Amino acid sequence: MLFRCRNCGGNVVYSPEHNKMFCPHCDGTDSGEKEVSAAGAECINCGAPLDIKEYNSTCKCEYCGSYMILDERVDGKYRPHFILPFKIGKDRAVEGMRQEFRSRVFTPDSFLSEATLEEMKGLYVPFWMYDYAARYDYAGMGTKVRVWTSGNTEYTETSHYHVERNLDIDFERIPVDASIEMPDDTMDLMEPFDYQQLEGFTEEYMSGFYGEIYNMGAAELEGRAKEKAERDADSLLKESVSGYTTLVQERKRLELNRGSVHYALLPVWRYRYRYQDVEYEFYVNGQTGKITGTTPVSKKKAAAYSVTVFAVLWSALSLLLHIAEVI
Repeated sequence: MLFRCRNCGGNVVYSPEHNKMFCPHCDGTDSGEKEVSAAGAECINCGAPLDIKEYNSTCKCEYCGSYMILDERVDGKYRPHFILPFKIGKDRAVEGMRQEFRSRVFTPDSFLSEATLEEMKGLYVPFWMYDYAARYDYAGMGTKVRVWTSGNTEYTETSHYHVERNLDIDFERIPVDASIEMPDDTMDLMEPFDYQQLEGFTEEYMSGFYGEIYNMGAAELEGRAKEKAERDADSLLKESVSGYTTLVQERKRLELNRGSVHYALLPVWRYRYRYQDVEYEFYVNGQTGKITGTTPVSKKKAAAYSVTVFAVLWSALSLLLHIAEVI
């Protein structure tokens, strides 16, 4: 599947900056017409073979640069329920990274250079989203200690309490990424997304970006969703039993009853930067702009900085010695 411009015949893509379909060839907006592929392994535009990986749902033709959406991987069991469109384009994502890392003086000069930015790609990452109705039953013994002084005497009063909590919690759309290639801890750091902006799936949003189908089923990944639900439930419980000096747990039981499970695509910018044979990866939330990643250290810059600092200190010391001799 390809979206072709009815004005010039170019490949129309979704533009976060314009918040609509945009033709980068003639600047036309909303001019895309869906063209379905007869042979999914070849580019609809130029006929060149496509390099399609196991889980790809979109790909880019290496010859003409057109973005293809693989029909059979956005339909049937692979058709997402929801998609969260990109709100941040590549230029804004790059600028956000420059602002984030500009204070790191030892970052190599080639970081975020025009040449390396070819490795920055917008990805729609597959996620499962789980709904749960939770019942949290808790009991414990708490104490509150009050200390005061009267005259020369210090008094301590300890009050004991039986603490019970029965919490009913509704969890909606707990996200778990379903991509083997994307690191789970990094995808967790990409949160939170604003799920109020989720939209019913439509292929137009995928044009111009890379995408994957889910690599693992909802049942395989539910354990991670339950762990997230348990952590959030514990946080809510702690808020409800705050104020005690000590609290000893006697009973704790969390029941999770799963409701609906949704398949969604969420937007992420990924920048791969190779430095001295080591690959570094950086990620930008394609909706909020949140950034995660660690820059490498240029040994050349670090050495130059050390020499400069030493020279400044030596000059200062020489000046002080000269002043001392004069005095």
